[in-house]
Amino acid sequence: MPLAAKLSTIANMMTTATETRYLQTDGGRIAYDEQGSGRLMVLVPGMGELRQTYRFVVPELVAAGFRVVTTDLRGHGDSDATFAPYGDEQTASDLKALVEHLGAPAIVVGNSMAAGSAALLDADAPELVDGLVLIGPFLRDPKLNPVVTGLMRVLMARPWATAVWNAYLPSLYAGRKPADFAEYRALIRAALRKPGRAAAFTRTTRLSHAGVEARLDEVTAPALVLMGALDPDFPDAAAEAQWIASRIGADVVMVDDAGHYPQAQRPDVVAPAIIAFAERIARA
Repeated sequence: MPLAAKLSTIANMMTTATETRYLQTDGGRIAYDEQGSGRLMVLVPGMGELRQTYRFVVPELVAAGFRVVTTDLRGHGDSDATFAPYGDEQTASDLKALVEHLGAPAIVVGNSMAAGSAALLDADAPELVDGLVLIGPFLRDPKLNPVVTGLMRVLMARPWATAVWNAYLPSLYAGRKPADFAEYRALIRAALRKPGRAAAFTRTTRLSHAGVEARLDEVTAPALVLMGALDPDFPDAAAEAQWIASRIGADVVMVDDAGHYPQAQRPDVVAPAIIAFAERIARA
């Protein structure tokens, strides 16, 4: 079946066909799905997102011979909202527990804040990481006007968090939107309305990436940066990608007609890029 036809079929499937599993940690359970067999690849969404953000690339990775695990952040989706702290370091800790549970090492794919957590995992436990795929990555705090920062903190607080995030989300999908964007956006809205999720999301928005930037010299795994050329989270997406490349020696693929979520917007570019990267490091 041609790739376009596959993507059209998958677009109507908002969840994977596998049974959701849970990893119990000290603060609660982390939800994940697992498909395929072969080398382990763990895919992690960004703040306010769900593991279904990878719905278009997972079938291609499985078909290429990978064991693919998608997981929700703590306090998001089907993961518990019983955790106390939220942020890059906490997500890295959850990733460490999950990769150890699944059987290390893994290629870790992280979007947005989860990219920073993936980098921290490599700095903390390089033996668990075969490679890093960093999509729209936050590896340092963005340079924002303090007034804008304060306003966003207010808007992302309860009781406005769900409505504000839902209204803001389309701007992050600058460029080509997935065919099922309306349904997926509704799924995110429903997820945030589950008990405790809006509060967890608000706490997550208050994180800092300074701890990630401080440890970039400790990141040694082969890395690939996938950056949407229209990503509105960065004043200059290409410049940010090149800065990351200079810090950790990463390869860079700029994804045209995509914003902060190229895995959902341009899976025709992202899936082959991840597969090629994984095959390249396997030969190294």
